[in-house]
Amino acid sequence: MIEKQLQLVLSEIPKNVALIAVSKTKPIEDILKAYKAGQRHFGENKVQELVEKAALLPKDISWHLIGHLQRNKVKYMAGFVHLIHGVESLNLLIEINKQAQKVNRIQDVLLQFHIGEEDTKFGMTLEEATEILNSEIAKNLKNIRVCGVMGMASFTSAQNQISQEFKNLYDIFKQLQKEFFQSQNHFKEISMGMSGDYQLAIEQGSTMVRVGSKIFGGR
Repeated sequence: MIEKQLQLVLSEIPKNVALIAVSKTKPIEDILKAYKAGQRHFGENKVQELVEKAALLPKDISWHLIGHLQRNKVKYMAGFVHLIHGVESLNLLIEINKQAQKVNRIQDVLLQFHIGEEDTKFGMTLEEATEILNSEIAKNLKNIRVCGVMGMASFTSAQNQISQEFKNLYDIFKQLQKEFFQSQNHFKEISMGMSGDYQLAIEQGSTMVRVGSKIFGGR
């Protein structure tokens, strides 16, 4: 079933869009089924769960931390996490840089923006991001590579609203690219779209969709 669902999702997304299979709360055997079907990018939203699973699963998996990240948890995954999606403050960037430096690697991150209506969603504004990227501190973080942006649309059935929120994130990406990353090819990711809205996200320029229930079934 998981293999079939995975192939179905893959058939619906263009080749230039990366699929992150969201495996949070899912058992090891379910992740292995997707892995055996060829999936290599998996997303977790809790550091502890990610660390435990990474220890038990094949080492060629690329792990994505897609949930809210607390600074005191960064050190546990600094040695291997492929991409951190939810960076929303300068303090968090500083901590990620510090831990990446300790293990002698460059950590790829995405800046998270608040594009939905709900107050519960994390993320910064374009103004806040601009202030961070303009700061001398951020410019001197040598063990971090900002690869793009991430955001979550409102939980609503209003398709037009969701599309508009995704478009807003795309516009933020283009503005940051123009202002700060013009000559940097690695700034290319727009992580937006989940099981219920990834088609709309792709229409608005997403390069990376985070799909869980559509592959693994509900919780």
